[in-house]
Amino acid sequence: MSGYAVTRVDKIDEIDDGRCPWRPIRAHFGIRSFGVNAFTGRETGDRIINEHDETDDGQEELYVVTTGRATFELDGERRDAPAGTLVYVGPGVKRTAFAEEPGTTLVAVGAVPGQVFEPGGWELWVPLHRIYEAGEYEQAADRGRELLAEHDEYPLLYYNVACCESKAGRKDDAIEHLRQGIEKSDRLRSLAKDDSDFDAIRDEPAFKELIEA
Repeated sequence: MSGYAVTRVDKIDEIDDGRCPWRPIRAHFGIRSFGVNAFTGRETGDRIINEHDETDDGQEELYVVTTGRATFELDGERRDAPAGTLVYVGPGVKRTAFAEEPGTTLVAVGAVPGQVFEPGGWELWVPLHRIYEAGEYEQAADRGRELLAEHDEYPLLYYNVACCESKAGRKDDAIEHLRQGIEKSDRLRSLAKDDSDFDAIRDEPAFKELIEA
């Protein structure tokens, strides 16, 4: 097997969770040491980066504007970013970005300082996000389990399936998938403690044992 691969950004299929469409570079190449994705605003004014602050996971990010021109909002401060601009944003800073020209593309690279990168598989979950948001928890859980049958290496897939199963009333299944997710990534333990998706199973002894271990 070759130790390299070459492609163009526009050759990677876009996916969309109902907010900003993006191209999963990390998943395309199977990169396991850092997260990297590309975002394109087709029209002027399109939001390219969802507003977020990375407080939950402590991730720092570097954005590279490769084509067009973007405007970043960083803790409310607007910064112009033409092609060639690098924008570093640390955890806790609220960030978003908008296209100022049609076809504006930026590449985002991120990881948590001092921690080994753990691919969670959230890119695979994106097509199911709308089903979850619509309250179709059983359908989301069933389709998530199909993903797990092919990609059982990703802890976040187990976690998201467990969330849907909990909200669908499948308590035993939710606890089992949460357990498997935590076995692959212990950071999910603290994430589950305050996640309202698990309110239906929060008083179950098996759930308490998982999050208090």
